Amino acid sequence: MHPNIEIINHPNHIVEIKLNRPEKKNALSFGMISELISIGKKIATQKSTRVVLLTGSEQCFSAGIDLTDLKDKKNRLKVALEFIKPGVNIFQKVNLVWREMPIPVIAVIEGYCFGAGMQLALGADFRIAKTDAQLSIMEAKWGLIPDMGATVTLRGLIGLDKAKELAMTARVISGNEAHQIGLISHVAENPMEKAIELAEELINRSPDAVAGIKRILNSMETDSASKSLALERKWQRKVILGKNSKLANKKEKDSSVNFLPRID
Repeated sequence: MHPNIEIINHPNHIVEIKLNRPEKKNALSFGMISELISIGKKIATQKSTRVVLLTGSEQCFSAGIDLTDLKDKKNRLKVALEFIKPGVNIFQKVNLVWREMPIPVIAVIEGYCFGAGMQLALGADFRIAKTDAQLSIMEAKWGLIPDMGATVTLRGLIGLDKAKELAMTARVISGNEAHQIGLISHVAENPMEKAIELAEELINRSPDAVAGIKRILNSMETDSASKSLALERKWQRKVILGKNSKLANKKEKDSSVNFLPRID
């Protein structure tokens, strides 16, 4: 396990992934990026895990990417190879891995959420921010473009004009402002409390249905209508044939009923 990433197991199969590098405002190093991908892939296979929380230590989500670390001699060649190889690179995977897993992911945002930190949060299904959190798609400030999967994760969240404005200006906005334009799902004075509240709602639903809904709704943004409809039919068949569908009906009458691990 990377020393700057902490995994915390909460009750009810809720797993928290905490960025723990407070001296750097939880800026992402090359090693942290690699470790987050490994963690994400591993969690995706854990059929008992119900919800993932992405958080940062010391009331700060992440101030972005650690450019000093990326420019270090030991990493320079690795970084260069990532940008020239075909397909999805490591800087895109670290954010897309959360979108692709069949488990709901909630980013809990306090303090800074800049650049790579903002793109990590965009990879989650839900973003809950403190009202005074500071958020920015900040890459343009350094003469760069947001190249860590934002073309996928921003799609459908906010209008194209607003996405261009935020990315081109690198403007810093508050949690409240981000919520008003749809970049943030919820704002709260205690975002972790709100995240746990949402997580507890999610775990009261069949994990098969939740996984299917995530897959289907994400496909709306990338696939044709015919592909999305086919995916709808496929998942409904799987869910109906699964045992958790029957348990969901029982749970409506008896809250003590527990679901089985998800089917996929």
